[in-house]
Amino acid sequence: MRNPILLVLPLAAFYAAAATAQTLPAAPTATPGKPATIPFVRLGGIYDFQADGDRAVYLQDNSRKWYHATILGPCIGLTFANRIGVKTRGTESLDRFGSLLVDGQECQIDQLVTSGPPPKRAKKPKR
Repeated sequence: MRNPILLVLPLAAFYAAAATAQTLPAAPTATPGKPATIPFVRLGGIYDFQADGDRAVYLQDNSRKWYHATILGPCIGLTFANRIGVKTRGTESLDRFGSLLVDGQECQIDQLVTSGPPPKRAKKPKR
């Protein structure tokens, strides 16, 4: 006859491991809307961008985190820009004191905050 204690020990270990896995804290994530800084932006830190009208832009850094930058006044050409530049005022990081360069125009950033990805664009209806 088998020893019932030997059968119970593996089950107890399994349930203990499952309980421990459920109580571990989740990895920290950025809170949307929190003031932010994009590090190493002058070294290729911007991976992607998407205009949000002519007064804001979504920026994605190399670690695939999204940010939302609002611009002081309209930035002509931002909605149609294929590329943008950044001006960081002498640091290696982009923050609310930096600027975006769009078609030779400097667009001063008013606010740079953490964000989720930009909303999906609506598809054009088929004809």
